[in-house]
Amino acid sequence: QAQLHESGGGLVQAGGSLSLSCAASQLTFEHYAMGWFRQTPGKAREFVAAITWSGEGTMYADSVKGRFTVSRDNAKNTVYLQMNSLKPEDTALYYCNARLIVNIEGATREYWGQGTQVTVSS
Repeated sequence: QAQLHESGGGLVQAGGSLSLSCAASQLTFEHYAMGWFRQTPGKAREFVAAITWSGEGTMYADSVKGRFTVSRDNAKNTVYLQMNSLKPEDTALYYCNARLIVNIEGATREYWGQGTQVTVSS
């Protein structure tokens, strides 16, 4: 069974930076698009950033564009999220996601990590 393990969360003051990592195992990492999502209590999980299998394509939520950078190292089976200029509204549980399109109809196989907490104090 594939596993994703996030790390790097913590408490930081507004304006500060954090770098999250997500290490993948038991899957062919370079075949998967990778993403970061976040969730706060009582709210739906929301998209933050994603990166294609090759690393050549990235996408960001408008709320983090220009502040967060997603990257990956396929040799290390790891995806990263560099978060700069953090705001209190970035406080959330951050999840790593691996997604693979498995057929022409667009069916996907995906996996989630357990999450890492990011808390930004004002």
